[in-house]
Amino acid sequence: MLGTRIHRWKSVALTTAAVLVGLTAPTLAAAPASATTTSYDSTYYKNAVGKTGTALKSSLHTIISSQTKISYSAVWNALKVTDQDPNNSNNVILLYSGVSRAKSLNGGDVGDWNREHTWAKSHGDFGEVTGPGTDLHHLRPADVQVNSIRGNLDFDNGGSAVTNGGGSTVDSDSFAPRAADRGDVARMILYMAVRYEGDDGFADLEPNEKVNNGSNPYMGKLAVLKAWSAADPPSAFEENRNQVIYDTYQHNRNPFIDHPEWVEAIW
Repeated sequence: MLGTRIHRWKSVALTTAAVLVGLTAPTLAAAPASATTTSYDSTYYKNAVGKTGTALKSSLHTIISSQTKISYSAVWNALKVTDQDPNNSNNVILLYSGVSRAKSLNGGDVGDWNREHTWAKSHGDFGEVTGPGTDLHHLRPADVQVNSIRGNLDFDNGGSAVTNGGGSTVDSDSFAPRAADRGDVARMILYMAVRYEGDDGFADLEPNEKVNNGSNPYMGKLAVLKAWSAADPPSAFEENRNQVIYDTYQHNRNPFIDHPEWVEAIW
């Protein structure tokens, strides 16, 4: 069962309407997430609760680094469970487009879904190796063509609509998921930055404020990811996914799903 959570998020207004003809209201920043509590705070997170900054990041790294790793081939079947459509057990929900597609259509052809690394595997050059290349907390099913359009682009606002992308946009150096997936993507990227700190033979993954990061172990843009996380809090689907990964596969959690306020507490 999902751990009990108490949500105290306030709704976020991205813009306000003009109040007088000829006047444009200022754009409002997303309000930071308020504190949350979970049933894991006295057990799984007990060494992290109450900390901030580098101390919090270090504690969370230690906690979530204790995980069971799976092979890249095993990811196919795992995604059929973690991303199952709650309204159709024969389907998965695809990242970026939001489409519900048959589980059986996993592959590499047009109309199929494949395994998307939200932290692009070239950013840090970890490929499909067991570890960051197979970590379910950032692997999601995605339409083959939409996945190809995203490629290894960094994340940022702007761009033109992606064909069949559900509202996602792309330009020459960045990609933006549809609004309903932006918080999910941000929390997956920041999970990777905490989980992989360069102490286990893999690159030290970190968010930064740039695009065009190439093969460097960085992913941008941090300010945008923070705003996305604040504007799109964890959904029931995202929370369930976190729980399934914890209970059935890796036995570790994405702390930013359980405690979205920790994004601001660290960065």
